[in-house]
Parts: sequence; C-alpha cells; structure tokens
Amino acid sequence: MTAYDPSRFVVKDEAAFRAIVPADARIEKLAGGFRFTEGPVWTNAGEGALVFSDIPADELKQWTPQEGITTFRAPSHNANGNTRDLQGRLVTCEHSGRRVSIAGPDGKAVTLVDSYDGKKLNSPNDVVVKSDGTVWFTDPPYGLPQQHLGKEQDKDYVFRYDPSTRSVRPVADDFHRPNGLCFSPDERYLYIADSGAPHHIRVFDVQDDGTLTGNRVFCTVDVGIPDGMRCDVEGRLYTSAGDGIHIFTPGGELIGKIITPDAPGRFDPSKIGPEVPAHLCFGGATGTTLFITACTSLYTIPLHVRGALVR
Repeated sequence: MTAYDPSRFVVKDEAAFRAIVPADARIEKLAGGFRFTEGPVWTNAGEGALVFSDIPADELKQWTPQEGITTFRAPSHNANGNTRDLQGRLVTCEHSGRRVSIAGPDGKAVTLVDSYDGKKLNSPNDVVVKSDGTVWFTDPPYGLPQQHLGKEQDKDYVFRYDPSTRSVRPVADDFHRPNGLCFSPDERYLYIADSGAPHHIRVFDVQDDGTLTGNRVFCTVDVGIPDGMRCDVEGRLYTSAGDGIHIFTPGGELIGKIITPDAPGRFDPSKIGPEVPAHLCFGGATGTTLFITACTSLYTIPLHVRGALVR
C-alpha cells in the first residue's frame, strides 16, 4: 500500500483519507504570478471553465484546459467570492462595488443587492445559492480600508436575498468576521466560517422559512483561519486554512489535510512558506478535481470524490 508523503499530506484517519485522496496524487500548479487569488467557481457549460478572482488586481480570471489563463472581466470591482445561480449565471461578491452582482444577458455584471435597511453593504465576501434560488452571502468589512470607505452597517451580517421578492434580511448577526459559507448537500445545514478572533466554523439548521436555528461550533482550524469552504457529495467539509485544505467528517472530525506548496511570501518574497489557500471548489469533467486559490497561484489536485454542487 502506497504511503502518503508527509510533506504533502497530514493524515488523521487513514481509511477515510484514502477514500478521498489518491495516495499518488500531487498538487499541480496551473498558473502563478497573481496578486491574491480567491473565489473559484466551475461551470460545466461548453467544455468547462474555472472563473476566479484576483482581488487587488481588480480582475476576474478564467482557466480552461484548452486556453489556460485569460481575463474574464476587468475591472471586477475587486471581486472576491463567486458562485452560480440556478441558470448558471455568475454571481459575484464585489468589495469596492459593495454589492453582490449577477451576470446579465450580455454577460455584464448588474446589481443583485447592494444595501440593507437603506444603508450600503460593507464589502460582500462570499456567496452561495440555494436550490430555491435564494442568495446567501457574508458581509464583513475587509474591503473597506482598501477603498477608504466608511462602514454603514452596524454589524457584520450574514444575509439571505430572495430574488423573487427582492427582499434582503440578516440570518446571522453575531459573527466577528463572517467569511466563507457552504450548504450541506441536502441543504439541511449551513456552514459559516468566522475568520476573525474565533478561527472556527459554525453550523446552523436551515428552516423552511429561510431562518437559521441550532447555532453551534462545527470545528476549529488549528493553523491559520478558515476561509472558503465546499462540501463533497457525501457531506464532508473542505475548508481553506493556514497550511492547506482541511477535510472534516460531517460530524466535525478532522480526516486530514492537503498541504499547499511552499513559495515566496506575498508581502515578503524573501520568506518562503506555504502559499496559504483562501478558497477552493470542485470541478473538471467528472467533478472530482479540486481547484485551490492560494495567494499568488492556482493549484489543482485529483480526488476520488465529487463536489456536492457543480453547475
């Protein structure tokens, strides 16, 4: 039986980890030279494509197996998290736009929601779309200092937006810095990362009326902070952290980690260390490729399992 390379993986439950990650799998760097990558989302439309954000470069980039890296949208209003709605349209959190946008019929971004209670949003960070078409997003103030803008919302909310009624309402208001979020495959649960002081992920029970109950801590990452998250079809949760991608059982037990490669530091190129991932998504022809946005680079690794949602 092939042993896992300890420089590439941390294995806590070997049987469970082998069901997810091939022992001979290796992280491949697809592209580099970006300023800070975030928000990857795959589409099966056409021959398949990955869109992701380079936040400080003010661009959305695209990767395809045929063409490699191209510019998808510029300017992007410092786009961060991305997802797709039920029609496959790109839904994007924009820091400097202070809005959640959606691709219009011509592909251009138009405003989906940009305010709550008559006040501007902070800087929407990450977004998911439920199977009923509602749009759920986090709104910490991370983008405000860079834009020299003032905060108008009194809290760092997690919001639910209903396109059918054009109504937006908070579903959680007690996070320090709400960040990545992800539904379980059956949408009974919503996971939300707090990348502020707690460094943990909470899980909520999703009610039929769109409210959340049962607030509880799902897990705490032991290196860095939790940020972007995704689930696989069997309900395991994958989150970015300080040293790579951490994989948890549906019960919150750590199965293992995929360690991201070393590279020069973003702020100090003389210091070598892991390229800290900010987000991830499943994609590829079979939905079993994990794409990872990490600092200046885009990485990929093949897995045995499919992502819970690929449109």
